[in-house]
Amino acid sequence: MSKITLDLLAEASMPGGASCLTSVTQLEPAAGPQASVAPAKFASRAQGEKRGEYAYERRYLDGAPAQAVIIDSKQSQLNRCEAALAQAIADGHPTLSRMPRVEVTYSRGGVDEVYSDLTLPHRIFDGHIRAGTAGGTPVTQLEAYRSIRNATPGNARAVLDASPVSLVFGSWDSSRSARQGRWRSTLVGEIIGFCADERPALRGGARVDPVGMRINLTEAKLKALADAQQAELSGKTYKTATSAKPKKGEEAISASMLGLGGIPPTLDTLSGVACSRIIRSHVLSFAALRQLRFGAGADGDAACRALLAALALNALARSDAELCLRANCDLREQGPASVEIDQRGSGRLALEALAIAEADALLDAALGVAQEKAGVTWNGIVLRVTGNPDIAAGAVADEDEAVE
Repeated sequence: MSKITLDLLAEASMPGGASCLTSVTQLEPAAGPQASVAPAKFASRAQGEKRGEYAYERRYLDGAPAQAVIIDSKQSQLNRCEAALAQAIADGHPTLSRMPRVEVTYSRGGVDEVYSDLTLPHRIFDGHIRAGTAGGTPVTQLEAYRSIRNATPGNARAVLDASPVSLVFGSWDSSRSARQGRWRSTLVGEIIGFCADERPALRGGARVDPVGMRINLTEAKLKALADAQQAELSGKTYKTATSAKPKKGEEAISASMLGLGGIPPTLDTLSGVACSRIIRSHVLSFAALRQLRFGAGADGDAACRALLAALALNALARSDAELCLRANCDLREQGPASVEIDQRGSGRLALEALAIAEADALLDAALGVAQEKAGVTWNGIVLRVTGNPDIAAGAVADEDEAVE
Protein backbone atom coordinates (compact mmCIF):
# COMPACT_ATOMS: atom_id res chain seq x y z
CA MET A 1 0.00 0.00 0.00
CA SER A 2 1.41 3.36 -1.06
CA LYS A 3 1.45 6.68 0.76
CA ILE A 4 -0.19 9.86 -0.49
CA THR A 5 2.76 12.04 -1.44
CA LEU A 6 3.16 15.41 -3.10
CA ASP A 7 4.65 13.67 -6.14
CA LEU A 8 1.43 11.65 -6.42
CA LEU A 9 -0.71 14.83 -6.28
CA ALA A 10 1.58 16.62 -8.73
CA GLU A 11 1.39 13.78 -11.24
CA ALA A 12 -2.40 13.65 -10.96
CA SER A 13 -2.54 17.42 -11.49
CA MET A 14 -0.87 17.21 -14.90
CA PRO A 15 -2.75 16.44 -18.13
CA GLY A 16 -3.44 12.73 -18.46
CA GLY A 17 -3.22 12.18 -14.71
CA ALA A 18 -5.58 10.25 -12.49
CA SER A 19 -9.28 11.07 -12.68
CA CYS A 20 -10.15 10.70 -8.99
CA LEU A 21 -8.94 9.79 -5.53
CA THR A 22 -11.60 8.02 -3.49
CA SER A 23 -12.01 7.29 0.20
CA VAL A 24 -14.62 4.79 1.43
CA THR A 25 -15.19 3.90 5.10
CA GLN A 26 -17.51 1.27 6.53
CA LEU A 27 -19.32 2.65 9.59
CA GLU A 28 -21.69 1.21 12.19
CA PRO A 29 -23.88 2.49 15.03
CA ALA A 30 -21.73 3.12 18.10
CA ALA A 31 -24.29 1.30 20.26
CA GLY A 32 -24.07 -1.82 18.10
CA PRO A 33 -25.93 -3.38 15.15
CA GLN A 34 -29.22 -3.43 17.07
CA ALA A 35 -29.26 0.39 17.32
CA SER A 36 -30.99 2.74 14.90
CA VAL A 37 -29.52 6.00 13.68
CA ALA A 38 -31.13 9.37 12.95
CA PRO A 39 -30.64 10.25 9.26
CA ALA A 40 -30.60 13.79 7.93
CA LYS A 41 -34.03 15.37 8.14
CA PHE A 42 -35.43 17.41 5.26
CA ALA A 43 -38.42 19.73 5.02
CA SER A 44 -41.56 17.75 4.32
CA ARG A 45 -43.24 17.93 0.93
CA ALA A 46 -46.67 17.47 2.53
CA GLN A 47 -48.52 20.70 3.24
CA GLY A 48 -48.78 21.41 6.97
CA GLU A 49 -46.34 18.63 7.91
CA LYS A 50 -43.72 20.03 10.30
CA ARG A 51 -41.84 17.00 11.51
CA GLY A 52 -39.86 16.66 8.27
CA GLU A 53 -38.93 13.51 6.41
CA TYR A 54 -35.96 11.35 5.50
CA ALA A 55 -34.53 11.03 1.99
CA TYR A 56 -34.65 7.49 0.60
CA GLU A 57 -33.03 6.34 -2.62
CA ARG A 58 -32.45 3.12 -4.53
CA ARG A 59 -28.74 2.31 -4.64
CA TYR A 60 -26.66 -0.71 -5.57
CA LEU A 61 -25.14 -2.78 -2.77
CA ASP A 62 -22.88 -5.67 -3.69
CA GLY A 63 -24.27 -5.58 -7.23
CA ALA A 64 -27.95 -5.69 -6.31
CA PRO A 65 -30.45 -2.79 -5.99
CA ALA A 66 -31.22 -1.95 -2.37
CA GLN A 67 -33.03 0.65 -0.29
CA ALA A 68 -30.81 3.40 1.08
CA VAL A 69 -31.36 6.42 3.31
CA ILE A 70 -29.26 9.58 3.30
CA ILE A 71 -27.58 9.87 6.69
CA ASP A 72 -25.45 12.88 5.75
CA SER A 73 -25.87 14.68 2.44
CA LYS A 74 -23.17 15.84 0.06
CA GLN A 75 -23.58 19.46 1.10
CA SER A 76 -23.51 18.56 4.78
CA GLN A 77 -20.29 16.60 4.35
CA LEU A 78 -18.64 19.60 2.66
CA ASN A 79 -19.88 21.84 5.46
CA ARG A 80 -18.23 19.51 7.99
CA CYS A 81 -14.95 19.74 6.07
CA GLU A 82 -15.21 23.54 6.09
CA ALA A 83 -16.03 23.59 9.80
CA ALA A 84 -12.95 21.44 10.50
CA LEU A 85 -10.75 23.96 8.69
CA ALA A 86 -12.44 26.87 10.46
CA GLN A 87 -11.78 25.25 13.84
CA ALA A 88 -8.12 24.72 12.96
CA ILE A 89 -7.84 28.39 12.00
CA ALA A 90 -9.51 29.45 15.25
CA ASP A 91 -6.98 27.29 17.12
CA GLY A 92 -4.13 29.15 15.43
CA HIS A 93 -2.94 26.41 13.08
CA PRO A 94 0.43 27.65 11.75
CA THR A 95 -0.39 27.05 8.08
CA LEU A 96 -4.17 27.19 7.79
CA SER A 97 -4.35 30.42 9.79
CA ARG A 98 -2.28 32.04 7.01
CA MET A 99 -4.66 30.87 4.27
CA PRO A 100 -6.31 33.75 2.34
CA ARG A 101 -9.97 34.18 3.22
CA VAL A 102 -12.82 36.66 3.56
CA GLU A 103 -14.49 37.55 6.85
CA VAL A 104 -17.75 39.45 7.39
CA THR A 105 -18.45 41.07 10.76
CA TYR A 106 -21.86 42.02 12.07
CA SER A 107 -22.34 43.91 15.31
CA ARG A 108 -25.51 42.96 17.18
CA GLY A 109 -26.28 44.00 20.72
CA GLY A 110 -22.71 45.17 21.22
CA VAL A 111 -21.31 41.78 20.23
CA ASP A 112 -19.33 41.18 17.04
CA GLU A 113 -20.30 38.11 15.00
CA VAL A 114 -17.70 37.01 12.44
CA TYR A 115 -18.50 34.79 9.46
CA SER A 116 -16.09 33.70 6.76
CA ASP A 117 -16.04 32.07 3.33
CA LEU A 118 -15.69 28.82 5.29
CA THR A 119 -19.05 29.29 7.00
CA LEU A 120 -21.11 31.33 4.51
CA PRO A 121 -23.08 29.12 2.10
CA HIS A 122 -21.90 30.68 -1.16
CA ARG A 123 -18.30 31.14 -0.05
CA ILE A 124 -16.53 34.05 -1.79
CA PHE A 125 -19.70 35.07 -3.67
CA ASP A 126 -22.03 35.02 -0.68
CA GLY A 127 -24.67 37.74 -0.42
CA HIS A 128 -23.39 38.81 3.01
CA ILE A 129 -20.01 39.62 1.44
CA ARG A 130 -21.45 41.40 -1.59
CA ALA A 131 -23.74 43.55 0.58
CA GLY A 132 -20.94 44.69 2.89
CA THR A 133 -18.26 47.35 2.81
CA ALA A 134 -14.49 47.34 3.22
CA GLY A 135 -12.93 50.56 4.46
CA GLY A 136 -16.17 52.35 3.69
CA THR A 137 -16.24 51.17 0.06
CA PRO A 138 -18.92 48.76 -1.14
CA VAL A 139 -17.27 45.40 -1.66
CA THR A 140 -18.68 45.07 -5.18
CA GLN A 141 -16.82 48.26 -6.12
CA LEU A 142 -13.43 47.01 -4.94
CA GLU A 143 -11.11 46.30 -7.84
CA ALA A 144 -9.80 43.17 -6.11
CA TYR A 145 -13.31 41.81 -5.70
CA ARG A 146 -14.18 42.65 -9.29
CA SER A 147 -11.19 40.57 -10.35
CA ILE A 148 -12.50 37.65 -8.32
CA ARG A 149 -15.95 37.88 -9.91
CA ASN A 150 -14.44 38.19 -13.40
CA ALA A 151 -12.16 35.16 -12.97
CA THR A 152 -12.67 32.16 -15.25
CA PRO A 153 -11.39 28.58 -15.29
CA GLY A 154 -8.89 29.82 -17.87
CA ASN A 155 -7.34 31.97 -15.16
CA ALA A 156 -8.67 31.43 -11.64
CA ARG A 157 -5.71 33.10 -9.93
CA ALA A 158 -7.79 35.88 -8.35
CA VAL A 159 -10.00 33.29 -6.60
CA LEU A 160 -7.01 31.19 -5.54
CA ASP A 161 -5.31 34.21 -3.98
CA ALA A 162 -8.42 35.36 -2.11
CA SER A 163 -10.40 32.22 -1.25
CA PRO A 164 -8.89 28.85 -2.16
CA VAL A 165 -11.73 27.08 -0.32
CA SER A 166 -14.14 28.44 -2.95
CA LEU A 167 -12.30 26.35 -5.56
CA VAL A 168 -12.24 23.22 -3.38
CA PHE A 169 -15.82 23.24 -2.08
CA GLY A 170 -17.48 25.05 -4.97
CA SER A 171 -19.11 28.45 -5.33
CA TRP A 172 -21.55 30.22 -7.61
CA ASP A 173 -21.99 33.93 -8.26
CA SER A 174 -25.67 33.20 -8.92
CA SER A 175 -27.18 36.66 -8.52
CA ARG A 176 -24.90 38.41 -11.01
CA SER A 177 -26.59 39.59 -14.19
CA ALA A 178 -23.78 38.37 -16.45
CA ARG A 179 -20.47 36.45 -16.27
CA GLN A 180 -21.61 34.40 -13.30
CA GLY A 181 -18.74 32.50 -11.74
CA ARG A 182 -19.61 28.80 -11.44
CA TRP A 183 -16.98 26.75 -9.68
CA ARG A 184 -17.92 23.13 -9.09
CA SER A 185 -16.78 21.41 -5.92
CA THR A 186 -13.70 19.28 -6.50
CA LEU A 187 -14.39 17.30 -3.32
CA VAL A 188 -17.72 15.57 -2.73
CA GLY A 189 -18.91 13.04 -0.17
CA GLU A 190 -21.85 11.54 1.67
CA ILE A 191 -22.88 8.99 4.28
CA ILE A 192 -25.65 6.55 3.37
CA GLY A 193 -27.25 3.63 5.18
CA PHE A 194 -28.86 0.56 3.66
CA CYS A 195 -32.19 -0.27 5.29
CA ALA A 196 -35.18 -2.57 4.89
CA ASP A 197 -37.69 -0.10 3.43
CA GLU A 198 -38.74 3.55 3.44
CA ARG A 199 -41.70 3.33 5.78
CA PRO A 200 -41.15 6.10 8.37
CA ALA A 201 -41.44 5.04 12.00
CA LEU A 202 -42.39 7.32 14.88
CA ARG A 203 -40.95 7.46 18.35
CA GLY A 204 -42.39 8.73 21.58
CA GLY A 205 -41.48 12.03 23.12
CA ALA A 206 -42.27 13.40 26.56
CA ARG A 207 -41.21 16.03 29.07
CA VAL A 208 -41.55 15.75 32.83
CA ASP A 209 -41.78 18.91 34.91
CA PRO A 210 -41.13 18.06 38.60
CA VAL A 211 -43.09 21.14 39.69
CA GLY A 212 -46.24 20.11 37.87
CA MET A 213 -47.32 18.49 34.62
CA ARG A 214 -49.42 21.54 33.95
CA ILE A 215 -48.66 25.12 35.00
CA ASN A 216 -51.77 27.28 34.73
CA LEU A 217 -51.64 31.09 35.04
CA THR A 218 -54.18 33.84 34.66
CA GLU A 219 -54.01 35.95 31.52
CA ALA A 220 -52.50 38.87 33.45
CA LYS A 221 -49.86 36.74 35.20
CA LEU A 222 -48.90 34.97 31.99
CA LYS A 223 -48.44 38.32 30.23
CA ALA A 224 -46.39 39.67 33.15
CA LEU A 225 -44.16 36.59 33.04
CA ALA A 226 -43.64 36.98 29.28
CA ASP A 227 -42.93 40.72 29.64
CA ALA A 228 -40.24 40.01 32.23
CA GLN A 229 -38.48 37.66 29.76
CA GLN A 230 -39.22 39.54 26.53
CA ALA A 231 -35.59 40.28 25.75
CA GLU A 232 -34.80 36.55 25.87
CA LEU A 233 -37.87 35.23 24.07
CA SER A 234 -38.31 34.81 20.33
CA GLY A 235 -40.85 37.14 18.78
CA LYS A 236 -43.17 34.23 18.03
CA THR A 237 -43.06 32.88 21.59
CA TYR A 238 -43.64 36.30 23.12
CA LYS A 239 -46.60 36.96 20.86
CA THR A 240 -48.12 33.56 21.65
CA ALA A 241 -47.79 34.12 25.41
CA THR A 242 -49.13 37.67 25.48
CA SER A 243 -52.07 37.00 23.16
CA ALA A 244 -53.18 33.71 24.74
CA LYS A 245 -56.75 33.60 26.05
CA PRO A 246 -58.39 31.13 28.48
CA LYS A 247 -60.50 28.41 26.94
CA LYS A 248 -64.23 28.79 27.31
CA GLY A 249 -65.29 28.05 30.86
CA GLU A 250 -61.75 28.29 32.22
CA GLU A 251 -59.95 31.10 34.02
CA ALA A 252 -56.34 30.04 33.58
CA ILE A 253 -54.02 29.42 30.62
CA SER A 254 -51.33 26.77 30.22
CA ALA A 255 -47.84 28.31 30.31
CA SER A 256 -46.40 25.52 28.15
CA MET A 257 -45.26 28.01 25.48
CA LEU A 258 -42.76 29.33 28.04
CA GLY A 259 -41.35 25.87 28.68
CA LEU A 260 -43.34 25.29 31.85
CA GLY A 261 -45.22 22.09 32.60
CA GLY A 262 -44.84 18.61 31.20
CA ILE A 263 -45.68 16.97 27.90
CA PRO A 264 -47.41 13.57 27.95
CA PRO A 265 -45.83 10.80 25.85
CA THR A 266 -46.85 11.03 22.20
CA LEU A 267 -45.77 9.37 18.94
CA ASP A 268 -45.14 12.49 16.92
CA THR A 269 -41.41 12.47 16.11
CA LEU A 270 -39.57 10.63 13.35
CA SER A 271 -37.78 7.61 14.75
CA GLY A 272 -34.35 6.39 13.76
CA VAL A 273 -33.66 3.94 10.96
CA ALA A 274 -32.04 0.52 11.38
CA CYS A 275 -29.29 0.01 8.81
CA SER A 276 -27.54 -3.19 7.78
CA ARG A 277 -24.62 -1.25 6.26
CA ILE A 278 -23.47 2.36 6.66
CA ILE A 279 -20.93 3.71 4.17
CA ARG A 280 -19.10 7.04 4.10
CA SER A 281 -17.55 7.91 0.75
CA HIS A 282 -15.63 10.85 -0.67
CA VAL A 283 -14.27 11.64 -4.13
CA LEU A 284 -11.54 14.18 -4.93
CA SER A 285 -11.73 14.92 -8.66
CA PHE A 286 -8.40 15.64 -10.31
CA ALA A 287 -10.29 15.78 -13.60
CA ALA A 288 -12.14 18.83 -12.22
CA LEU A 289 -8.95 20.37 -10.83
CA ARG A 290 -7.25 20.06 -14.22
CA GLN A 291 -9.89 22.33 -15.74
CA LEU A 292 -8.42 25.20 -13.71
CA ARG A 293 -5.50 27.34 -14.80
CA PHE A 294 -3.77 30.09 -12.90
CA GLY A 295 -1.58 31.97 -15.37
CA ALA A 296 1.59 30.32 -14.06
CA GLY A 297 2.53 28.03 -16.93
CA ALA A 298 2.12 24.26 -17.06
CA ASP A 299 4.30 23.46 -14.04
CA GLY A 300 3.02 26.38 -11.98
CA ASP A 301 -0.62 25.59 -12.72
CA ALA A 302 -0.05 21.96 -11.74
CA ALA A 303 1.52 23.12 -8.47
CA CYS A 304 -1.56 25.24 -7.74
CA ARG A 305 -3.83 22.28 -8.42
CA ALA A 306 -1.74 20.08 -6.15
CA LEU A 307 -2.05 22.72 -3.42
CA LEU A 308 -5.85 22.67 -3.73
CA ALA A 309 -5.80 18.87 -3.63
CA ALA A 310 -3.68 18.93 -0.47
CA LEU A 311 -6.07 21.45 1.10
CA ALA A 312 -9.03 19.20 0.27
CA LEU A 313 -7.29 16.16 1.78
CA ASN A 314 -6.40 18.16 4.89
CA ALA A 315 -10.03 19.14 5.36
CA LEU A 316 -11.10 15.54 4.78
CA ALA A 317 -8.62 14.13 7.30
CA ARG A 318 -9.84 16.60 9.93
CA SER A 319 -13.53 16.00 9.18
CA ASP A 320 -13.22 12.21 9.11
CA ALA A 321 -11.55 12.32 12.52
CA GLU A 322 -14.71 13.80 14.06
CA LEU A 323 -17.71 11.50 13.60
CA CYS A 324 -20.12 13.99 15.16
CA LEU A 325 -23.29 14.29 13.10
CA ARG A 326 -26.36 14.81 15.28
CA ALA A 327 -28.15 13.45 18.33
CA ASN A 328 -29.10 9.77 18.06
CA CYS A 329 -26.61 9.30 15.22
CA ASP A 330 -23.39 8.29 16.95
CA LEU A 331 -21.26 6.22 14.60
CA ARG A 332 -17.89 4.51 14.69
CA GLU A 333 -15.55 3.12 12.07
CA GLN A 334 -15.55 -0.61 11.40
CA GLY A 335 -12.04 -0.35 10.00
CA PRO A 336 -9.65 2.04 8.29
CA ALA A 337 -10.77 3.99 5.25
CA SER A 338 -10.17 2.32 1.91
CA VAL A 339 -8.35 4.92 -0.20
CA GLU A 340 -7.31 4.54 -3.81
CA ILE A 341 -6.43 6.59 -6.86
CA ASP A 342 -7.17 5.45 -10.38
CA GLN A 343 -4.34 4.89 -12.84
CA ARG A 344 -6.52 5.12 -15.92
CA GLY A 345 -7.62 2.15 -17.98
CA SER A 346 -9.18 0.43 -14.91
CA GLY A 347 -5.94 0.49 -12.91
CA ARG A 348 -6.15 1.28 -9.20
CA LEU A 349 -3.47 2.14 -6.65
CA ALA A 350 -4.32 1.47 -2.99
CA LEU A 351 -3.25 4.26 -0.64
CA GLU A 352 -2.91 4.73 3.10
CA ALA A 353 -5.46 7.11 4.62
CA LEU A 354 -3.95 10.35 5.87
CA ALA A 355 -3.80 11.17 9.55
CA ILE A 356 -4.09 14.86 10.44
CA ALA A 357 -0.35 15.24 11.05
CA GLU A 358 0.44 13.66 7.68
CA ALA A 359 -2.15 15.87 5.96
CA ASP A 360 -0.53 18.92 7.55
CA ALA A 361 2.92 17.90 6.27
CA LEU A 362 1.50 17.32 2.79
CA LEU A 363 -0.16 20.76 2.79
CA ASP A 364 3.07 22.45 3.87
CA ALA A 365 5.00 20.70 1.12
CA ALA A 366 2.40 21.61 -1.52
CA LEU A 367 2.36 25.24 -0.40
CA GLY A 368 6.15 25.40 -0.64
CA VAL A 369 6.18 24.12 -4.22
CA ALA A 370 3.27 26.38 -5.24
CA GLN A 371 5.18 29.35 -3.86
CA GLU A 372 8.33 28.35 -5.74
CA LYS A 373 6.69 27.56 -9.08
CA ALA A 374 3.68 29.91 -9.11
CA GLY A 375 4.40 32.63 -6.55
CA VAL A 376 1.51 31.58 -4.30
CA THR A 377 1.83 33.11 -0.82
CA TRP A 378 -0.24 32.47 2.25
CA ASN A 379 0.62 35.36 4.54
CA GLY A 380 -2.54 35.72 6.58
CA ILE A 381 -4.17 38.37 4.40
CA VAL A 382 -7.89 38.53 5.15
CA LEU A 383 -10.39 40.66 3.27
CA ARG A 384 -12.32 42.08 6.22
CA VAL A 385 -15.86 43.14 5.39
CA THR A 386 -18.26 45.12 7.54
CA GLY A 387 -21.69 43.56 7.23
CA ASN A 388 -24.67 45.67 6.26
CA PRO A 389 -26.47 46.53 9.54
CA ASP A 390 -29.88 46.33 7.84
CA ILE A 391 -29.26 42.65 7.16
CA ALA A 392 -28.38 41.95 10.78
CA ALA A 393 -31.47 43.82 11.93
CA GLY A 394 -33.68 41.83 9.59
CA ALA A 395 -32.32 38.40 10.55
CA VAL A 396 -34.98 36.06 11.96
CA ALA A 397 -34.29 32.60 13.28
CA ASP A 398 -36.28 29.66 11.95
CA GLU A 399 -38.45 29.13 15.00
CA ASP A 400 -40.08 26.01 13.57
CA GLU A 401 -36.79 24.18 13.06
CA ALA A 402 -36.49 21.11 15.24
CA VAL A 403 -33.25 20.69 17.14
CA GLU A 404 -32.26 17.13 17.98
